[in-house]
Amino acid sequence: MEVSLAYGKNGLNVIVPEHTRIVAPNHLELPEDDHELVLQALRNPKGTKPLREMVKSTDRVVIVISDITRPTPNHKLVPWLLEELTHVPIENVTIINGLGTHRDQTREEFIEMLGETIVNTVRIINHHCHEKSELTHLGKSSFGCEVYLNKEYVEADFRIVTGFIEPHFFAGFSGGPKGIMPGIAGIETILTFHNAKMIGHPLATWGVLDKNPLQEMTREVNTFCKPDFLLNVALNGEREITNVFTGELVEAHAIGCAFVKEHAMIKCEKRFDVVITTNAGYPLDQNLYQAVKGMNAAHKIVKQGGTIICAAECIEGMPDHGNFVKILQMRQSPKDLLEMINDPSFHMFDQWEAQRLAMIQEWADVYLYSLLPEESVRTAMLTPSQNIEQTLDDLKAKYGDEMSIAVLPLGPLTIPYVEE
Repeated sequence: MEVSLAYGKNGLNVIVPEHTRIVAPNHLELPEDDHELVLQALRNPKGTKPLREMVKSTDRVVIVISDITRPTPNHKLVPWLLEELTHVPIENVTIINGLGTHRDQTREEFIEMLGETIVNTVRIINHHCHEKSELTHLGKSSFGCEVYLNKEYVEADFRIVTGFIEPHFFAGFSGGPKGIMPGIAGIETILTFHNAKMIGHPLATWGVLDKNPLQEMTREVNTFCKPDFLLNVALNGEREITNVFTGELVEAHAIGCAFVKEHAMIKCEKRFDVVITTNAGYPLDQNLYQAVKGMNAAHKIVKQGGTIICAAECIEGMPDHGNFVKILQMRQSPKDLLEMINDPSFHMFDQWEAQRLAMIQEWADVYLYSLLPEESVRTAMLTPSQNIEQTLDDLKAKYGDEMSIAVLPLGPLTIPYVEE
């Protein structure tokens, strides 16, 4: 049968055996008018007054958004927020692009993310986690690090954080407090959040909030300078809004996580020999660093010693910025890489993604179908796939003609699990 995989902007169709298990999110009816749905949520939030009543006309307002590697519909959410804040002069509003450790966005990318009208009328800044002059020190976390957040965020009179909620491969769920921590945190704070002990914790995984150390830390850091209002959405595979969650940070986020868990986490009865996955297409599959999430989703249901085939376009490369490639080149095997990263003396930003990739590779073989040169794929200790159907055919030599196969067409937008 033919299956359509989310790959780049245009998708990828592959032929798989009839007995293949397709694992996709539960279908949700879309709201008739997502604009009205968001406005009503802004006017009827959980745990706070309506947004318009909370903001004074003299307030300096910041709106924190997620960067271009996330499919948050900022081009809708930001204009609709400003619609509720017409009493605030536009020169009083600043949009902060929550990059974490990622690269700056260009003007053209901001237009893609927000629309030209917003880019031409509202002040927008990229967050820089390494620039101490752009950060404010707020104290010390119980997790052992100093807490730094974006200075303009801290000094604002009213703080709004936006985002979308999906299962997250080590924080449990995205959205909520993650928009602030690590979105607009300083590098020292981010490194602790992503250190080897945190990333390797058994409860630092998809769909887990309770006692997940990363979720506990992101919530704690938010208490140092809490956003006044949350606007999060849930999305389907076509990036359409299926629900809206607004109001007090923790309460509204928890409601959103419960909704997403019900619709995006799918139980499987057994593990599979082969799991084909994606990273949900553009913008999530822009580079290999991000594609580790899709591989991690497949890891949840592939047999030990099985095979993961990941289709991720990687139009931006590995990427070229950051330390991901440098870390991968430091050792010759996933086992040795994990040993290096787990050494308490080792600290390098981007180590968390290399750590998770190595953990997956220690469990299963991983093939990658992408635009990356074969040399780059092998640098990451992955096996290139030039044709997914041919790779499947080749794997019959290992698993037999009746090898069990599952497909995650939307990658980490669906999180399968097996109760073991």
